[in-house]
Amino acid sequence: MTKPAKKFFEPLAIGAPQPYREVPVKLERMIHFFPPHMEKMRAKVPDMVKKVDVILGNLEDAIPADAKEEARAGFIEVAKNTDFGNTSLWTRVNCLNSPWFLDDVTEIVAAAGDKLDVLMLPKVEGPWDIHYVDQLLAQLEAKHNVQKPIMIHAILETALGVEQVSEIAAASPRMHGMSLGPADLAASRGMKTTRVGGGHPFYGVLEDAREEGAARTLYQQDLWHFTVAKMVDACQSNGIKAFYGPFGDFSDNDACEAQFRNAFLMGCVGAWSLHPKQIDIAKKVFSPDIEETKFAIRILEAMPDGTGAVMIDGKMQDDATWKQAKVIVDLAKQVAAKDPELAEAYGL
Repeated sequence: MTKPAKKFFEPLAIGAPQPYREVPVKLERMIHFFPPHMEKMRAKVPDMVKKVDVILGNLEDAIPADAKEEARAGFIEVAKNTDFGNTSLWTRVNCLNSPWFLDDVTEIVAAAGDKLDVLMLPKVEGPWDIHYVDQLLAQLEAKHNVQKPIMIHAILETALGVEQVSEIAAASPRMHGMSLGPADLAASRGMKTTRVGGGHPFYGVLEDAREEGAARTLYQQDLWHFTVAKMVDACQSNGIKAFYGPFGDFSDNDACEAQFRNAFLMGCVGAWSLHPKQIDIAKKVFSPDIEETKFAIRILEAMPDGTGAVMIDGKMQDDATWKQAKVIVDLAKQVAAKDPELAEAYGL
């Protein structure tokens, strides 16, 4: 039996904050990872938060086993001592079946629960994983008097998780969104690639044979197209956000931009940045289009209260397009607050 509608938005612990009815509108073009066990990387965070939309302290993959506790303590130090302004603070905790997960969550919520916006949960396989973390977070929020709900962001990186993607998206009002995790997903599926995101030169469609002996072109295809589309459908159907995950080839900026743009066109709102130069790529791809933003501003100006209908440049605008325009302008305003050049271009 699914949870009754009246029970869905009830706090799961006495004293826990009221769950969000909708995911807050925030600028999240890139989720920038940093390793908190490294002091020199922690020292860069105060400057980095001025450049990124989301800063994420990574506790899971890429953190050595003997540095897990140091990474957790380093993240707590950064969370407590940094002014994040309008930049969101996330952490990727260790997976549920690891020996570090429980201490990750309990210690971080106790020490910095009011600073933490989103908990990224790796290797989510079904709604049961979300239900457990949902209840645990509510209990910890109540215990430590956390004033706003900590949201959950699931990484889609196992075959079972992909099969259960719709149920995961609908599992809790804490659900913020999902990211594609191509490396672990490739291993889970038994895919024959060691690449972290992006295409593969052998995955393609060979054009039909022409005259005898003529060369035939192999049209490279996207290994991740089906999965991203399935993830976007699940997220959009449940009012949460879809993200492309990592692009591992730091030497190929063009391929990174192409992969990000494919994800953007399919409905993703952002991607991970694992290298500083990927920050600008994500900004370029996921920022609201300048001309589209200018037109959205005109819609809001012509319909101040969002009711009725008007004609602009020969096209009818009504309450539905007003809502779309407001989302674009709200995001553009957040972009403008971080980027003076785009602020000028938008006319904001």
